[in-house]
Amino acid sequence: MTPPGASEPDPRALISQPAYRLAALDPDFLLGESMRGVRFLLEYEKADQALKSWGIRSTIVVFGSARVREDDPGDKGRWFAEGREFGRIASQRGGALAGPTGAGPRDNVIATGGGPGLMEAANRGAAEAGAPTIGFNISLPHEQFPNPFITPGLAFRFHYFAMRKMHLAMRANALVAFPGGFGTLDELFEILTLVQTGKGPRVPIVLFDEAYWRSLIRFDVLVERGMIDPADLDLIRFADTAEAAWQEVSAGVLAAEGGARP
Repeated sequence: MTPPGASEPDPRALISQPAYRLAALDPDFLLGESMRGVRFLLEYEKADQALKSWGIRSTIVVFGSARVREDDPGDKGRWFAEGREFGRIASQRGGALAGPTGAGPRDNVIATGGGPGLMEAANRGAAEAGAPTIGFNISLPHEQFPNPFITPGLAFRFHYFAMRKMHLAMRANALVAFPGGFGTLDELFEILTLVQTGKGPRVPIVLFDEAYWRSLIRFDVLVERGMIDPADLDLIRFADTAEAAWQEVSAGVLAAEGGARP
Protein backbone atom coordinates (compact mmCIF):
# COMPACT_ATOMS: atom_id res chain seq x y z
CA MET A 1 0.00 0.00 0.00
CA THR A 2 1.37 3.40 -1.01
CA PRO A 3 1.89 5.70 2.02
CA PRO A 4 -0.25 8.86 2.11
CA GLY A 5 1.29 11.64 0.04
CA ALA A 6 3.67 9.30 -1.81
CA SER A 7 3.46 9.00 -5.57
CA GLU A 8 2.55 5.74 -7.27
CA PRO A 9 5.51 3.81 -8.77
CA ASP A 10 5.87 4.52 -12.47
CA PRO A 11 5.62 1.24 -14.47
CA ARG A 12 7.51 2.85 -17.33
CA ALA A 13 10.65 2.40 -15.24
CA LEU A 14 10.09 -1.35 -15.55
CA ILE A 15 9.20 -1.66 -19.20
CA SER A 16 12.18 0.43 -20.26
CA GLN A 17 14.62 -2.12 -18.83
CA PRO A 18 16.28 -4.79 -21.02
CA ALA A 19 14.82 -7.55 -18.83
CA TYR A 20 11.33 -6.60 -20.00
CA ARG A 21 12.08 -6.96 -23.71
CA LEU A 22 10.75 -9.98 -25.53
CA ALA A 23 13.71 -12.33 -25.83
CA ALA A 24 13.26 -12.67 -29.60
CA LEU A 25 13.37 -8.87 -29.98
CA ASP A 26 16.26 -8.15 -27.63
CA PRO A 27 19.41 -7.57 -29.71
CA ASP A 28 21.67 -7.27 -26.66
CA PHE A 29 20.55 -10.73 -25.52
CA LEU A 30 20.58 -12.37 -28.96
CA LEU A 31 24.03 -11.02 -29.81
CA GLY A 32 25.55 -11.94 -26.46
CA GLU A 33 28.07 -14.71 -25.95
CA SER A 34 25.53 -17.05 -24.34
CA MET A 35 23.42 -17.12 -27.51
CA ARG A 36 26.19 -18.11 -29.91
CA GLY A 37 24.72 -21.59 -30.35
CA VAL A 38 21.31 -20.10 -31.14
CA ARG A 39 22.87 -17.81 -33.75
CA PHE A 40 24.51 -20.85 -35.35
CA LEU A 41 21.10 -22.49 -35.56
CA LEU A 42 19.51 -19.37 -37.02
CA GLU A 43 22.18 -19.09 -39.73
CA TYR A 44 21.62 -22.73 -40.62
CA GLU A 45 17.84 -22.62 -40.62
CA LYS A 46 17.25 -19.36 -42.47
CA ALA A 47 19.26 -20.37 -45.53
CA ASP A 48 17.98 -23.95 -45.41
CA GLN A 49 14.35 -22.88 -45.50
CA ALA A 50 14.94 -20.47 -48.37
CA LEU A 51 16.75 -23.11 -50.45
CA LYS A 52 13.97 -25.62 -49.83
CA SER A 53 11.36 -23.08 -50.88
CA TRP A 54 13.14 -22.86 -54.26
CA GLY A 55 13.19 -26.64 -54.59
CA ILE A 56 17.00 -26.70 -54.61
CA ARG A 57 18.11 -30.27 -53.97
CA SER A 58 21.77 -30.09 -54.96
CA THR A 59 24.40 -27.60 -56.06
CA ILE A 60 27.67 -27.28 -57.90
CA VAL A 61 30.00 -25.11 -55.85
CA VAL A 62 32.28 -22.83 -57.84
CA PHE A 63 35.10 -20.99 -56.11
CA GLY A 64 37.88 -18.80 -57.41
CA SER A 65 39.62 -15.49 -56.95
CA ALA A 66 37.60 -12.36 -56.21
CA ARG A 67 40.44 -10.34 -57.79
CA VAL A 68 39.91 -11.45 -61.39
CA ARG A 69 38.02 -9.17 -63.78
CA GLU A 70 36.34 -9.79 -67.11
CA ASP A 71 38.64 -7.41 -68.97
CA ASP A 72 41.88 -8.70 -67.44
CA PRO A 73 44.48 -9.72 -70.03
CA GLY A 74 45.89 -13.20 -70.49
CA ASP A 75 44.96 -16.09 -68.25
CA LYS A 76 42.84 -14.03 -65.88
CA GLY A 77 40.47 -12.87 -68.61
CA ARG A 78 40.29 -16.43 -69.95
CA TRP A 79 39.46 -17.78 -66.50
CA PHE A 80 36.60 -15.31 -66.21
CA ALA A 81 35.21 -16.25 -69.64
CA GLU A 82 35.45 -19.98 -68.90
CA GLY A 83 33.87 -19.55 -65.46
CA ARG A 84 30.95 -17.75 -67.04
CA GLU A 85 30.63 -20.45 -69.70
CA PHE A 86 30.77 -23.19 -67.08
CA GLY A 87 27.98 -21.54 -65.07
CA ARG A 88 25.87 -21.42 -68.22
CA ILE A 89 26.32 -24.98 -69.47
CA ALA A 90 26.11 -26.55 -66.00
CA SER A 91 22.83 -24.75 -65.39
CA GLN A 92 21.40 -25.73 -68.77
CA ARG A 93 22.43 -29.39 -68.60
CA GLY A 94 22.46 -30.19 -64.90
CA GLY A 95 18.84 -29.76 -63.85
CA ALA A 96 18.91 -26.26 -62.36
CA LEU A 97 16.13 -25.16 -64.71
CA ALA A 98 13.84 -27.88 -63.30
CA GLY A 99 12.04 -28.44 -66.59
CA PRO A 100 10.24 -26.05 -68.92
CA THR A 101 7.58 -25.18 -66.33
CA GLY A 102 10.02 -24.74 -63.45
CA ALA A 103 8.28 -27.53 -61.53
CA GLY A 104 10.06 -30.21 -59.58
CA PRO A 105 13.36 -30.25 -57.68
CA ARG A 106 16.37 -28.34 -58.99
CA ASP A 107 19.73 -30.06 -59.15
CA ASN A 108 23.27 -28.81 -59.72
CA VAL A 109 22.38 -25.18 -59.07
CA ILE A 110 25.49 -23.00 -59.24
CA ALA A 111 26.50 -21.82 -55.77
CA THR A 112 29.43 -19.52 -55.06
CA GLY A 113 30.86 -17.48 -52.23
CA GLY A 114 28.83 -14.60 -53.60
CA GLY A 115 31.65 -12.19 -54.27
CA PRO A 116 33.12 -10.62 -57.40
CA GLY A 117 35.69 -12.08 -59.77
CA LEU A 118 35.44 -15.73 -60.74
CA MET A 119 32.50 -16.29 -58.41
CA GLU A 120 30.64 -13.53 -60.23
CA ALA A 121 31.53 -15.16 -63.55
CA ALA A 122 29.87 -18.45 -62.56
CA ASN A 123 26.79 -16.72 -61.13
CA ARG A 124 26.56 -14.64 -64.29
CA GLY A 125 26.66 -17.64 -66.59
CA ALA A 126 23.93 -19.36 -64.59
CA ALA A 127 21.76 -16.23 -64.63
CA GLU A 128 22.21 -15.91 -68.39
CA ALA A 129 20.93 -19.49 -68.73
CA GLY A 130 17.77 -18.41 -66.89
CA ALA A 131 18.55 -20.56 -63.85
CA PRO A 132 18.53 -19.63 -60.19
CA THR A 133 21.99 -19.18 -58.73
CA ILE A 134 23.17 -18.88 -55.13
CA GLY A 135 25.64 -16.63 -53.33
CA PHE A 136 26.81 -17.51 -49.83
CA ASN A 137 28.38 -14.24 -48.70
CA ILE A 138 30.33 -13.69 -45.49
CA SER A 139 30.52 -10.58 -43.32
CA LEU A 140 34.06 -9.22 -43.46
CA PRO A 141 35.84 -6.23 -41.86
CA HIS A 142 35.81 -4.62 -45.30
CA GLU A 143 32.29 -5.51 -46.38
CA GLN A 144 32.01 -7.69 -49.46
CA PHE A 145 29.06 -6.64 -51.59
CA PRO A 146 27.24 -9.53 -53.30
CA ASN A 147 27.66 -9.66 -57.05
CA PRO A 148 24.56 -8.59 -59.01
CA PHE A 149 24.07 -11.90 -60.84
CA ILE A 150 22.92 -13.84 -57.77
CA THR A 151 19.21 -14.58 -57.84
CA PRO A 152 17.23 -12.24 -55.54
CA GLY A 153 16.17 -14.32 -52.57
CA LEU A 154 19.24 -16.57 -52.88
CA ALA A 155 21.87 -14.06 -51.73
CA PHE A 156 22.71 -15.06 -48.16
CA ARG A 157 25.04 -13.46 -45.63
CA PHE A 158 26.76 -15.32 -42.81
CA HIS A 159 28.69 -14.23 -39.77
CA TYR A 160 30.22 -17.66 -39.11
CA PHE A 161 32.61 -19.13 -41.66
CA ALA A 162 31.81 -22.59 -40.28
CA MET A 163 28.10 -22.30 -41.05
CA ARG A 164 28.76 -20.79 -44.45
CA LYS A 165 31.07 -23.69 -45.31
CA MET A 166 28.49 -26.18 -44.07
CA HIS A 167 25.89 -24.76 -46.46
CA LEU A 168 28.42 -24.79 -49.29
CA ALA A 169 29.27 -28.44 -48.63
CA MET A 170 26.02 -30.08 -47.60
CA ARG A 171 24.24 -29.95 -50.99
CA ALA A 172 27.31 -30.00 -53.23
CA ASN A 173 27.30 -32.53 -56.07
CA ALA A 174 30.69 -31.18 -57.12
CA LEU A 175 33.29 -28.51 -56.45
CA VAL A 176 34.96 -26.65 -59.32
CA ALA A 177 37.88 -24.60 -58.04
CA PHE A 178 39.15 -21.93 -60.39
CA PRO A 179 42.49 -20.27 -59.62
CA GLY A 180 42.34 -18.36 -56.37
CA GLY A 181 43.98 -17.53 -53.09
CA PHE A 182 43.48 -18.40 -49.43
CA GLY A 183 39.67 -18.51 -49.58
CA THR A 184 39.67 -20.83 -52.59
CA LEU A 185 42.28 -23.07 -50.97
CA ASP A 186 40.24 -23.14 -47.76
CA GLU A 187 37.13 -24.37 -49.55
CA LEU A 188 39.09 -26.82 -51.71
CA PHE A 189 40.77 -28.52 -48.77
CA GLU A 190 37.56 -28.47 -46.74
CA ILE A 191 35.78 -30.54 -49.41
CA LEU A 192 38.84 -32.72 -50.05
CA THR A 193 39.10 -33.56 -46.35
CA LEU A 194 35.39 -34.37 -46.07
CA VAL A 195 35.61 -36.73 -49.03
CA GLN A 196 38.92 -38.31 -47.99
CA THR A 197 37.68 -39.05 -44.47
CA GLY A 198 34.28 -40.30 -45.57
CA LYS A 199 32.48 -37.50 -43.75
CA GLY A 200 31.06 -36.36 -47.09
CA PRO A 201 30.05 -38.18 -50.28
CA ARG A 202 32.62 -38.75 -52.99
CA VAL A 203 31.81 -35.81 -55.22
CA PRO A 204 33.89 -34.64 -58.20
CA ILE A 205 36.54 -32.08 -57.27
CA VAL A 206 37.72 -30.33 -60.41
CA LEU A 207 40.65 -27.91 -60.49
CA PHE A 208 40.46 -25.51 -63.40
CA ASP A 209 43.73 -24.74 -65.22
CA GLU A 210 45.98 -27.68 -64.44
CA ALA A 211 49.17 -25.68 -64.97
CA TYR A 212 48.16 -23.14 -62.33
CA TRP A 213 47.30 -25.74 -59.71
CA ARG A 214 50.34 -27.93 -60.32
CA SER A 215 52.62 -24.89 -60.07
CA LEU A 216 50.92 -23.90 -56.80
CA ILE A 217 50.66 -27.27 -55.05
CA ARG A 218 52.90 -30.30 -55.48
CA PHE A 219 50.31 -32.91 -54.65
CA ASP A 220 52.77 -35.72 -55.40
CA VAL A 221 55.00 -34.59 -52.52
CA LEU A 222 52.21 -35.50 -50.10
CA VAL A 223 52.37 -39.07 -51.43
CA GLU A 224 56.18 -39.18 -51.50
CA ARG A 225 56.34 -38.11 -47.85
CA GLY A 226 53.64 -40.53 -46.78
CA MET A 227 51.16 -37.82 -45.81
CA ILE A 228 48.35 -39.20 -48.00
CA ASP A 229 47.70 -42.47 -49.82
CA PRO A 230 48.42 -42.62 -53.55
CA ALA A 231 44.72 -43.30 -54.14
CA ASP A 232 43.86 -39.94 -52.55
CA LEU A 233 45.18 -38.21 -55.66
CA ASP A 234 42.29 -39.82 -57.55
CA LEU A 235 39.97 -37.47 -55.68
CA ILE A 236 41.27 -34.59 -57.82
CA ARG A 237 40.49 -33.98 -61.49
CA PHE A 238 41.75 -31.24 -63.79
CA ALA A 239 40.17 -29.31 -66.64
CA ASP A 240 41.27 -26.49 -68.91
CA THR A 241 37.96 -25.55 -70.54
CA ALA A 242 34.42 -25.08 -69.30
CA GLU A 243 33.25 -28.01 -71.41
CA ALA A 244 35.95 -30.29 -69.99
CA ALA A 245 35.06 -29.21 -66.45
CA TRP A 246 31.41 -30.05 -67.08
CA GLN A 247 32.33 -33.48 -68.49
CA GLU A 248 34.36 -34.22 -65.34
CA VAL A 249 31.51 -33.05 -63.12
CA SER A 250 28.76 -34.91 -64.95
CA ALA A 251 30.78 -38.13 -65.17
CA GLY A 252 31.50 -38.00 -61.45
CA VAL A 253 27.89 -37.31 -60.51
CA LEU A 254 26.69 -40.18 -62.68
CA ALA A 255 29.24 -42.54 -61.14
CA ALA A 256 28.24 -41.53 -57.62
CA GLU A 257 24.52 -41.92 -58.31
CA GLY A 258 24.64 -45.02 -60.46
CA GLY A 259 23.64 -43.13 -63.60
CA ALA A 260 20.46 -41.79 -62.06
CA ARG A 261 20.81 -38.23 -63.35
CA PRO A 262 21.65 -36.93 -66.84
